[in-house]
Amino acid sequence: MIFTQLNPGSCRTYLIADEKSREAFLVDPVLEQVQDYLKTIEQQKLTLTQVIDTHTHADHISGGATLKDQLGCEYTMHTNAPARCVTFHLPDGFECRLGNMPVKVLFTPGHTRDSVTLILPDLVLTGDVLFLDDAGAGRTDLPGGDAGEHWDSLQRILGLPDHLMVYPAHEYRNRQPSTLKQQKQRNPNLQPRSKQAYRDYLEGLKLGPAEWMKDVLKANYACARDPRAAWIPVDVPACEVKGTLGQGANDQLVAGIPPDQVKRALEGDNPPLLLDVRDPEELTGELRHIEGIINIPVTELARRLGELEGIQAREIVTVCKSGGRAHTAAQVLMQAGFPKVHVMVGGMTAWKQAGYPTASQ
Repeated sequence: MIFTQLNPGSCRTYLIADEKSREAFLVDPVLEQVQDYLKTIEQQKLTLTQVIDTHTHADHISGGATLKDQLGCEYTMHTNAPARCVTFHLPDGFECRLGNMPVKVLFTPGHTRDSVTLILPDLVLTGDVLFLDDAGAGRTDLPGGDAGEHWDSLQRILGLPDHLMVYPAHEYRNRQPSTLKQQKQRNPNLQPRSKQAYRDYLEGLKLGPAEWMKDVLKANYACARDPRAAWIPVDVPACEVKGTLGQGANDQLVAGIPPDQVKRALEGDNPPLLLDVRDPEELTGELRHIEGIINIPVTELARRLGELEGIQAREIVTVCKSGGRAHTAAQVLMQAGFPKVHVMVGGMTAWKQAGYPTASQ
């Protein structure tokens, strides 16, 4: 078997070929690299029979449609894939053949509704369902993502043979592929926890896609052949949890402050500014909000920092439902140079449980 990773950047495209028949599969191609792929295929005297996208990508435009047009190969994705140009839809358990080698399809949704994992005799291509080591896995807050489904998918992956080498669709920090057995030891998303605990963990980290990612999804739904169909920043770790944060923001350490201390501070002579980073509709929901807050959703905070100009020296307490998004927002603020930032521990859930006053308007 010929197996090669072709891309210079963080997106991984895998060329798999049968040495005897010279038939080849290309997995997760990037549109900008198509000409390089064609040269490689020609130089190695291969016949590309199939392009497979492991899921609908949100951080790059797929080269699948263009390769199908130019080479007449099949363009395959899972049955749930919305792209109109897919020529063959892969059901769960389907077995492709590359020469005499089986390539089994495992349906692993959670990152997207159409995510699949490809199982070969000695390796597994996990797409964005599982990354390497501390990168964990692809985020579940993109359109079509679901934390509970992702937990189910990881249970399926945990049942695969330990010897398989894990190759994800992204690697942002030069981590090296290793066996599934090693990933079970190193990867935080594979550690034992209940489905609800896993869902709570990921929901607490919810960041939401950057606007440009929504544009990329639309371009892939429409089978775009033009790399300018959507603007894409270079090598941003966007498909990781909190991946759209600015560089270095993930490393910021944030101090928490319990609701009772927040309440006392608000009643003092120099009250902090409360920044509620939930979506606007949540402010009038069951938990309501604290009187006098400023509302900037965490998904918009990085581009709306100008609205906080002039108050950098003031103490800011970030607030959300339970603390996850507020922690992310605090990291963004600290990376931007705000020196006095805290997170209200437990968010509005803890504030309400303490019986403290809320507003609905």
